[in-house]
Amino acid sequence: MKKRVAAIYRAARFSPNSVQKDAAILENVTRRLDADVTMFSEDAWPVEGLADGCYDYLLSMARSPEVLDALDLAERQGAKVINRAEGVRRCCRSVLNRIMRQEGIPVPPERGEHGCWLKRGDAAAQEEGDVCFVADERELAEKITAFRERGISNYVVSAHLEGDLVKFYGVKGAGFFRYYYPTDDGDSKFGDERRNGVAHHYAFSLQDLHQTSERLAEVVGIDVYGGDCIVTSEGRFFVIDYNDWPSFSRCREEAAEAIASLVK
Repeated sequence: MKKRVAAIYRAARFSPNSVQKDAAILENVTRRLDADVTMFSEDAWPVEGLADGCYDYLLSMARSPEVLDALDLAERQGAKVINRAEGVRRCCRSVLNRIMRQEGIPVPPERGEHGCWLKRGDAAAQEEGDVCFVADERELAEKITAFRERGISNYVVSAHLEGDLVKFYGVKGAGFFRYYYPTDDGDSKFGDERRNGVAHHYAFSLQDLHQTSERLAEVVGIDVYGGDCIVTSEGRFFVIDYNDWPSFSRCREEAAEAIASLVK
């Protein structure tokens, strides 16, 4: 009997400038499965059978509270959920920031000599203004006020670090890990990558970055992950972002193979 799989697209509001890319990785994964697959958006709610034991696997890019709650129930009823709802909740930026600092993951300090970043803390960025660079304390106060006027009281502040911006992608336990310099190909969601300039390709330990990323995936509780780090001229890396199930647009085919291998 074939496995029963539900594949849940991420809602457009959680995929700013990335709707097609996010859909493409999920579709690439399902094409590799020998299973009966049902695909739907997390906006198509409620979905019959999602939490009623109708599926063996739930491949979910969802972030809405309603669907995450349903995924929790499905998991309690025996379904294998990728990524687990609790892990997705822990990728909320303010929660993630606390976890990384508690676990000793190398992250930037809150303040530095080159300005800092103000980031929405209650959710992943949904529009360009959810992440912004500020040059000094005066501008930071102004941006925080603007956040509050938008109803955002949960935020994270971290120092801007000079160095190479590196994006990395992985699948926990599958032996898949890739990294790229976004300024090499110019592919950008909001253009913030330009703040660090053209990459110098400073040497660093890829093994250490992979091990750190896998440990963070284990602590947070997700299988499919991606993130960003800054590599300094001394070869140190600092994680500045970590996400549940990115689009893998730079390595989609390889990533799809690795993710599909989790459906056993």
